Amino acid sequence: MFAWFERRLDPFPPELPLTPPRGLGAFVLHYSRGALPWLVLLAVASALIAAGEVVLFGYLGDLVNRLAGAGPQGFLAEEGPRLMRMALLLLVGLPLLNMLSTLVMHQTLLGNFPQRIRWQAHRYLLRQSMGFFQNEFAGRIATRLMQTALAVREVAMKVMDVAVYVLVYFAGALVLAASLDWRLALPFAAWGLLYAALLWIIIPRLGRASEAQAGARAEMTGRIVDAYTNITTVKLFSHTAREEAFARRSMESFLGTVHRQMRLAAAQDIALNLLNAWLTGSTAALGLWLWQAGTVPVGAVAVAVPLAMRLNTMSHWIMWEFAALFENIGTVRDGIGSLSLPRMVTDAPGARPLVVTEGRVRIEDVTFRYDADPAERPIAVLDRLSLDIAPGERIGLVGRSGAGKSTLVGLLLRFHETESGRILIDGQDISQVTQQSLRAAIGVVTQDSSLLHRSLRDNIAYGRPDATEAEIARAVATAEAGDFVAGLVDDEGRRGLDAHVGERGVKLSGGQRQRIAIARTALKDAPILVLDEATSALDSEVEAAIQHQLERLMMGKTVIAIAHRLSTIAAMDRLVVLDAGRVAEQGTHAELLAAGGLYARLWSRQSGGFLAGGDEARGA
Repeated sequence: MFAWFERRLDPFPPELPLTPPRGLGAFVLHYSRGALPWLVLLAVASALIAAGEVVLFGYLGDLVNRLAGAGPQGFLAEEGPRLMRMALLLLVGLPLLNMLSTLVMHQTLLGNFPQRIRWQAHRYLLRQSMGFFQNEFAGRIATRLMQTALAVREVAMKVMDVAVYVLVYFAGALVLAASLDWRLALPFAAWGLLYAALLWIIIPRLGRASEAQAGARAEMTGRIVDAYTNITTVKLFSHTAREEAFARRSMESFLGTVHRQMRLAAAQDIALNLLNAWLTGSTAALGLWLWQAGTVPVGAVAVAVPLAMRLNTMSHWIMWEFAALFENIGTVRDGIGSLSLPRMVTDAPGARPLVVTEGRVRIEDVTFRYDADPAERPIAVLDRLSLDIAPGERIGLVGRSGAGKSTLVGLLLRFHETESGRILIDGQDISQVTQQSLRAAIGVVTQDSSLLHRSLRDNIAYGRPDATEAEIARAVATAEAGDFVAGLVDDEGRRGLDAHVGERGVKLSGGQRQRIAIARTALKDAPILVLDEATSALDSEVEAAIQHQLERLMMGKTVIAIAHRLSTIAAMDRLVVLDAGRVAEQGTHAELLAAGGLYARLWSRQSGGFLAGGDEARGA
């Protein structure tokens, strides 16, 4: 039975996620579509439970009147059938409805519903543009993902369960009191109006406080995770105290939102206690007065007073449920800011997979700047740049920092969109092919080779998950990584390729991480290869040992290599010198030295084989 209800809602829907709407109601509905039939069933069950409880309260008054007016001899004969129906409602009907509500809530919704939201939101975020992740704390994104999934569940379930139950119950109580005597309904109506006014005043403020608290919590988590992620830098610069102060400021801000929320909660509790005391006292006094006047029977008092006391005890629960509802609404609103951002780079309608037959790369009149509004930064990183790379040609990109080398690679990978111009691979405009197929056709080794917190095998096989052990072993040999891989042991005793490397690969040295990254790219065996400072973390001895392996890796591929150490790319087929976002010079190493231009000056300025920095301190 439990398993059947658990299987009613798929926590991992296969459909590709769409951009969530930014409106609150539309956002909640977007993530609730698959669960909507079960939310409606939960609402129906809640409504029937509330109606059943009110019916039982109403029958209680009749029962008291009949007990008072009839003798025990004829009571069962006269009241037996009705008493049996009420017994069936109490002992069978309501327990079955409660069981259905519980199974739908706990087995179908509480676990599967937020997991479904996390799955859909995570898949959407994985496809977000690179700029999105460059502008946000990773910890804050993860916190908002987790918070928002739970908050959407709570908003949807409280509206369909608690709100429906409360409305039906209160409406039923009001009708029941009025059916006894219209005057007995007056305290309930007055209480309902005052209670609604209290909700109107307090709850929205709690929602705003919760929204501020969710943002402050995400900020606090982001700062803490940022310090942990960069713990090496923190310790190298002896900035433990600085990081404590940085985190404390966000903690103080978060605590301020908590205090504000708790003040509202205390004010709500005090006002509600006064209101409930007035309801019970006024109902009892009015009922006794009407009874003494002979207007209502004793059964009416027996119903009205317990009904008021029931609302008294329910009111705190209702208030906290509505407070929690608006708190979650605040959390959802905070999450919308991250989860509903449109992707800056998307596949074109009808985009087809890239088909690489030769590996020719053609860059035509490309202009790019990092600011969306050209008026904000008139100088473009790339300015009408054109370049043609023949199939199988190996070129080296040279230039001072800020010349646009890594930016050009980022555009080739479609991490950003060009402002104008286009990039073609084998005649196919990369803006018209799928991003997944584009990046599958390009192998990249960067200077910042962070690894996943998984085993070495998993990290290497990331290049081709279906690779065999023999293929992984060959990739390790290509990267000259066999010796250190064989000797690796992690904290749990896993060895070699089974050893885990820690977050971002912190358990490995920079050179070891770089060799694993090279092995990963070698295993991928893509037709186009990008080496962005691929050997920057290797010492001279290891670099010399790996050079001939890199030559093997480059065979038959179109290669784009970036290196500040010009000696590492001097043997390329062609060197392309970038300056101020344009191609300044191109030719072989010997031709460029003979020309005596910018490349020759850069070569002559090298100190220890590295390129001296220029004045343009923009990212490479």
